[in-house]
Amino acid sequence: MTASSKTLHLFGIKACDTMKKARTWLDEHAVSYEFHDYKTAGIDREHLTQWCNEHGWQVVLNRAGTTFRKLEDERKADLDQSKAIELMLAQPSMIKRPVLDLGDRTLIGFKPESYSAALK
Repeated sequence: MTASSKTLHLFGIKACDTMKKARTWLDEHAVSYEFHDYKTAGIDREHLTQWCNEHGWQVVLNRAGTTFRKLEDERKADLDQSKAIELMLAQPSMIKRPVLDLGDRTLIGFKPESYSAALK
């Protein structure tokens, strides 16, 4: 099944600049997608586990963001996938964005060349 024959799902936060770039790119390339704002709609453990299994929790957890940096040091210590998923469930803004679900795999973060390659 090609990317164009099914609806893609774009996960992220509406106000994020990187999200805006990804959405603009998808719109300019006439790629239809459903947007899931996990700041307002939340995210489930199943998605987070799937993304962490595919990419590693170190990729999925946005440790550069303010939300993560503001955490107490003991909550940031000794992280593993289970702890990272708990943090992201509690604070979805700690999830790296966007996450583009292509059906058979996902892309995390936005790079025009990655989107081009995946959606050809």
